[in-house]
Amino acid sequence: MSRLYDALRRVELQKCQAGDLAIEPAGPAEVLESAMGERSEIEGAHSVKVNASPSSRLVALSDPKSLGAEKFRALVTRLEHLRYQRELKSIQITSSVINEGKSLVAANLAITLAKYTKSKVLLIEGDLHRPALTSMLGLSGIKGLGDWWSGSGEEITHFLYQLDEMPLWFLSAGKPCDQPYHLLQSERFAGAVSSFAAQYDWIVADSTPILPTVDANLWSRLVDGAILVVREGIAPVQALKKGLESLDNPKLLGVVLNEASEFDQTDYKNSYYGNK
Repeated sequence: MSRLYDALRRVELQKCQAGDLAIEPAGPAEVLESAMGERSEIEGAHSVKVNASPSSRLVALSDPKSLGAEKFRALVTRLEHLRYQRELKSIQITSSVINEGKSLVAANLAITLAKYTKSKVLLIEGDLHRPALTSMLGLSGIKGLGDWWSGSGEEITHFLYQLDEMPLWFLSAGKPCDQPYHLLQSERFAGAVSSFAAQYDWIVADSTPILPTVDANLWSRLVDGAILVVREGIAPVQALKKGLESLDNPKLLGVVLNEASEFDQTDYKNSYYGNK
């Protein structure tokens, strides 16, 4: 559905830019052909099986009736609503400091988008300093951004992995980069992100925290919006303010409060879905 919406929006934009009321609007067949034609299949992508441990807390996969999974579905609903109001396809998941759960939020959000909206989703392990998604998904020995950057010009699509045959693809951090900001600020990577936007309905990038590196700022230039993850009792308020002030062009969509003590999850599944 989002592909058709994007195509219709482009048609209306072209009409407005042309400024000619005599221009005939594209018919349904032309719109559908345009929408599908621009989203070519992801060539060279491999298929892998997610082998996440119970401790990974990927509730969108392992416990879809939990309160946590329901919260991610609510977040997806809000994002779908937002994209009708503004350009929104690529999202950066960040935090003010480490250990606030941004990677966990990124993974669950991407899985939820793929499972419940049937959208074509790309999840990027964009924290090249402390990558966590590859191990969280139970994957090993896969190549990614670091390998593409230091390689001999191989297409970045060859480093994509489709997860569990869902409409969800994963680009890992790959081998370590000595200076990740060189990769993130390069025209080569900006071009790759732009090409992803033509192939996917949603792009979810797990970036570094805002502090202390510059990487989160570089990511903010490449995406349409950002979600800030705040974990209760971890991020000092001053660090949060300082981090947001450090962004050149903040595109904050909202804040996800992680592990808030006010929510009692004990009886959610049994009381709402019933004990089956």
